[in-house]
Amino acid sequence: MDAGEIAGLIAAGAFLMLVFVLAVPILRLRRTVDAATQAINDLNDRTGPLLAEVTGTVQNVNVVLGQSQVTLDGLNVQLAKVDTMTEHAQNVTANVANLATVVSAAAANPLVKVASFGYGLRKAAAARRHAEDEREVRATLKRRRKSARAN
Repeated sequence: MDAGEIAGLIAAGAFLMLVFVLAVPILRLRRTVDAATQAINDLNDRTGPLLAEVTGTVQNVNVVLGQSQVTLDGLNVQLAKVDTMTEHAQNVTANVANLATVVSAAAANPLVKVASFGYGLRKAAAARRHAEDEREVRATLKRRRKSARAN
C-alpha cells in the first residue's frame, strides 16, 4: 500500500463517520417532518367540517338579511302611508284653523257691535243722569240767588 491508498482509506473512513454523524439529525428531522405532516392532516380533517358549518351560517345570515330587507321594504311602504296621513291631517288642521278664524270673525263682529251699543247706552244713561243732576244743582243755585236778592 502506498501513501495514496492510505489517504484514500482515511478519507473514506472520515466520510463514513460524517455520514453516521449526519444520519442522526436527519432521522430526527424525519420524525419532526412526520409530526408536522400529521398535524397538517389533522388540521385538514377538522377544517373541512368547520368550513361547511361556516358556509351554512353565512347562508343563514344571507337568508335573514333578505328577510330583513323585505321587512324594511314593508316598513318603508307603511311609513309612506303614515306620511300621507300626516299630510292630510295637516291639511285638515289648516282648514279647521281657517274655519275657526272665519267663524270667530263672523261671531265677533256682531258681538263687538252689541258690546259697543251697550257701552254707548251706558255712557248716554250716565251722561243723562249727570245732566239731570247738573240741572238740579243749577236750579237750586238759581233759587238761592233769587231768594238772596229778594231778601
